[in-house]
Amino acid sequence: MVSASVLSADMLNLEKEIKRIENSGIEMLHFDVMDGVFVNNITYGLPVLEQVRKSTDLILDVHLMITDPLKYVRRFAACGADYISFHTESESDISETIGAIKESGAKPAIAIKPATSAESVFDYLERLDMVLVMTVEPGFGGQSFIPETVEKVRIIRQKINELGLEVKVEVDGGINSDTAARTSAAGADVLVSGSYLFSAENMAEAAGKLRRTDI
Repeated sequence: MVSASVLSADMLNLEKEIKRIENSGIEMLHFDVMDGVFVNNITYGLPVLEQVRKSTDLILDVHLMITDPLKYVRRFAACGADYISFHTESESDISETIGAIKESGAKPAIAIKPATSAESVFDYLERLDMVLVMTVEPGFGGQSFIPETVEKVRIIRQKINELGLEVKVEVDGGINSDTAARTSAAGADVLVSGSYLFSAENMAEAAGKLRRTDI
């Protein structure tokens, strides 16, 4: 499954970009929220998500890179988020935040930075719908893929399988046709891609290359 990162879209023509995503057969829209504190960048927030929800039936995959996600998850769910991922490295209580996301009707996901261990998510897997493994440092688009993160994907996928769970593993950062194949082979099943997709002349063709699993 491919999730197109709106961070790389033409924000002045966002509705057209969303239609482009839809026409390319992409299933999810990845919505990065940054507060300028947890990461050194500021992006968009609740009002933009609300408008995006009105304009598309795509699965909205909201990634909160913010200091206190617990304070906001219910509002993001009310604005249309289908999945809400938050960082274990944030200041919010992990268990309480998962519970708040579930209560709001959205699907909870935990995100981890490249330096955070795969094992840090194990205690929460039975309550999650997805784990987001950052394959670059969070905060900015267009970074180079960190190869060491592939092993983290493999470890998390193995644990999910051992527990007999249906939890998705998502990767985000530097995802192109090459890195998608490597992370898919390790067990990733949701591939977030921004610049690779939006810079492609044929987005549908680029998305198809991300999905290939024969490498």
